[in-house]
Amino acid sequence: MSNHAASAATHMDQIYRFQRHIYDFTRKPYLLGRDKLISELDVPNGGHVLEIACGTGRNLISAARTYPHGNFYGFDVSTEMLETAAFSVERSGLRQCTRLAHADALKFDGERVFGQAQFDRIFISYALSMIPKWQQVLQQAIGSLAPGGSLHIVDFHHQRKMPSWFRGGLLTWLLKFSVTPRVELGPFMERLAKDDAMSFRFESLYNDYACYAVLRRPQ
Repeated sequence: MSNHAASAATHMDQIYRFQRHIYDFTRKPYLLGRDKLISELDVPNGGHVLEIACGTGRNLISAARTYPHGNFYGFDVSTEMLETAAFSVERSGLRQCTRLAHADALKFDGERVFGQAQFDRIFISYALSMIPKWQQVLQQAIGSLAPGGSLHIVDFHHQRKMPSWFRGGLLTWLLKFSVTPRVELGPFMERLAKDDAMSFRFESLYNDYACYAVLRRPQ
């Protein structure tokens, strides 16, 4: 593992060493849009689905239950989170169709990590806002998309339609966890879509609280 990856892993482990035990319960009220993302994955029969930065495995398990005909893969840079994810996958009874791995999103190689070079669906839920080099992660993800595949992202938006007191309080709280909303996400993804002749859809959710974006590669 590179020095950067090791540093990122250590940082994430420090943040989530204890929080991982209460993460899903405490994040449910404000990590909005995750279920919308899962409901729109539309996984094809036998399709391969990858979650980048899978955390506790909450989303991966939900997706596997929603699309029982798919194959699911998740990786994270935090070994602490992966420990919780592995326990959750085992308890859910979905171990046969779900694989987990320790990997860095900046240098992810599906063939090396999972023996799967391309994926029909890739999704990232509230993780880009924690990754400083998030643009590089998006480019890596696009490179792993199969023909006809799609990349789905949900994350914090700029909250400009929210009351100033709410926005200020939220941003202060998020900084405690190294979270920074990527207000440039939409324009950046639109440029990526044009460069690779992909279709692109971007939605602001809940009065600009969150955003949802989809890139789709042609067949």
